[in-house]
Amino acid sequence: MSPRSIAWFDGHWGEPQQLELPLSDRGLQLADGLFETVLVLEGRLRLLEAHLQRWQRSADLLAMAPPPEASALQPLIDEAIHRAGLPHGSGALRLNWSRGDSSGRGIELPDPAASHRFWLQLSPHRPGFSPLTTIVSRQERRNSNSLLSRCKTFAYGQAIQARLEARRAGADEALLLASSGELSCGTTANLLIQRQDRLLTPALGSGCLPGVMRAQLLERGLAEEANLSPTPQPGDNWLLINSLGCRPLSRVDHHPLELHPNAEALWRSLL
Repeated sequence: MSPRSIAWFDGHWGEPQQLELPLSDRGLQLADGLFETVLVLEGRLRLLEAHLQRWQRSADLLAMAPPPEASALQPLIDEAIHRAGLPHGSGALRLNWSRGDSSGRGIELPDPAASHRFWLQLSPHRPGFSPLTTIVSRQERRNSNSLLSRCKTFAYGQAIQARLEARRAGADEALLLASSGELSCGTTANLLIQRQDRLLTPALGSGCLPGVMRAQLLERGLAEEANLSPTPQPGDNWLLINSLGCRPLSRVDHHPLELHPNAEALWRSLL
């Protein structure tokens, strides 16, 4: 079977464009929901437990019901891998959790006992390690004080606008600053800076997402948090990392950068 995208919702399997969500869903109307993107590599899920822990923490922070646990998810995930034709391949699994149906128009919260809504999608994906050119966004900044900055929510409008800004400037990607002006993250990845013999990453106080791969680096003592200026220092190697790859940066604004020599090896060591 050739690899293909597959989705599940409310007991039904199909292609992502075939399945339908109710138009009353708050995820569709208000981006009121959470998701996790989990790597499938050689037919196996990687770091699922870490993703589910963040999912659970985020739901608690945003006063949502607890999302499904691993015991309920595993049979669906196993079938998704089979249906997508990825028993030995690589892919990106997206787990979605919305607050459910709105009680009417506007943002009024539904009854806390109302049913939340879960669906998943699995698509073929190859991890990425090719270099990127970047700009520092002048239009968008991460809100260092918002609970939403600490959760992987459906609301990616800011990231989309920053990516558009980068493309208009002739770059691949944008870096976002914190509210206070230091570096925070990329649009969809955490930032790492190799500076001499230290691997640095912006602190969570910058408003960056607490990424799963970032957490692996910190827990293993391979990286440390720091307040980072958007101006590179001589000899720096900059990287953007997430669960689906690790991309070295070749330029930030008008500053050329030396490519990190072991981006892929660093990423694979964390799985």
